[in-house]
Amino acid sequence: MTGQGSQSGGGFQFIFLGLIILVFWLFMIRPQAKKQKQQKLFMQDLKKGDKVVTISGMHGTINKINEDGTLMLEVSPGSYIKLEKTAISMEMTAKINKVATAAPIK
Repeated sequence: MTGQGSQSGGGFQFIFLGLIILVFWLFMIRPQAKKQKQQKLFMQDLKKGDKVVTISGMHGTINKINEDGTLMLEVSPGSYIKLEKTAISMEMTAKINKVATAAPIK
């Protein structure tokens, strides 16, 4: 009888391990993959004239997008900075553009 009890316990442990892996995938891996996909689409959709915010908090307007994955950001009239596309913050840019479009017209 001792042998039968250990076999059913082993099956339960296998199911429990499977459930842990499923929960880990649902709450960790899947959302991260979704966010990476959104970030990639955001980078592809950047164009001249877009108002953006960098990861370091600098605000500016895209003046030129280069073929090497960089862009020229105009931070003030006549002042340009060359940045990597990956330095643009998707969350902060969306937030600043949302605030700009939601501002009431007086």
